Amino acid sequence: MSQDLHPQVFEGLERLCTGPFGNGILTAPAFPGIERIGAQFSGNAFEPHRHDTYALGVTVKGVQTFRYRGERRFSLPGQVIVLHPDEEHDGGAGTEDGLQYRMLYLEPALLLECLEAEGLGLPFVDEPVIGDPALAVVLLAALSELDRELDELFVDDFVSRVTGGLSRHARLPRRPLGAIAWRQTQAARDYLEAHATRPVHSGELEAVTGLDRFALSRHFRAAFATSPHRYLLMRRLQQARAMIGAGEGISDTAAATGFADQSHLNRHFKKAYGMTPGQWSALVHGNRTSQALRKQVSL
Repeated sequence: MSQDLHPQVFEGLERLCTGPFGNGILTAPAFPGIERIGAQFSGNAFEPHRHDTYALGVTVKGVQTFRYRGERRFSLPGQVIVLHPDEEHDGGAGTEDGLQYRMLYLEPALLLECLEAEGLGLPFVDEPVIGDPALAVVLLAALSELDRELDELFVDDFVSRVTGGLSRHARLPRRPLGAIAWRQTQAARDYLEAHATRPVHSGELEAVTGLDRFALSRHFRAAFATSPHRYLLMRRLQQARAMIGAGEGISDTAAATGFADQSHLNRHFKKAYGMTPGQWSALVHGNRTSQALRKQVSL
C-alpha cells in the first residue's frame, strides 16, 4: 500500500458521508478487540467520558474538536486522532458545518501481543492530533468499508502497522515491559469475559490465576492498561451497546448485562461513551441518518 494518502481514497470517504446532514452513528461488524464506527454530528456530540481502549480515527469532513489532557484540540480532514486508554475526553463539531469521521477502538492487549516479542511496552503519543498520511491510510484500510467484517490475516498486519505508526510518534522511548505474568493475566481476562454479566469476586480470580488480588491488579494493569474491575465493566457495557444497537429495550438490556437497573446502566454508559443509552439508540436507529449512512457505505 502506498505511503501517501491519495486524493481518490479521501474523496471516496467523502462520498460515503455525503447526503442529508443529521446526527448518526453507523456501527461495523465487531472483531475480537476491535470496534469500528462511522459518525456524523453537528454541535457537541459527546460529554466527557473515557474508554479502556485506544481510540484511533480519521476526520473525514468538517472540524473535529475535543478536550483532551487539559487542552481543546482540533482535527481537520485527513488528520489522525490518537486517544489513549482511560484518558477523559469529549467530542463534537468545531464549526456549524458539522462533522463526519471514522473511528476504531483497539484493545491495548492487541498492541501488547504485537510488542511482546520485543519486550517493550505500549508507545505513548502525547499529541492526539497527527498529520501522518501513511498512518491515515493504514487506519482507513479498516474504516472505509464498515459493512464488511475484518479478516483475521488482515488484522494481524493491521495491528503490526498501527503499532509501527504509533511508535513513530511516541515522544518517549517505549519502556521495557519487565516480567509481566502473561499467562495469569490472560487467564483472568478470559474468565472476566466469560462471566461478564455477573459479579466476579477477587477470590475467584485468585483461584484462576494463582496470584493474590493485589499482584494480579498490578500485572493486569501493566498488560491491559486498565484494572480487572473496569475491564469487566467495559465488557458489560459493550454487550449492552450491541444489544441496544440490535433493537433490545434498555431496561431488558440492563437486566441481561448484569446492571442493577436501568439507571445503573445509564450512569455507567454515559461515563464510558459520553451519552445515555437512549441517545445512543436514537443515533443508531434514527431512520433518515442511519439509512443514509448505510447507503453511503454501500457505494
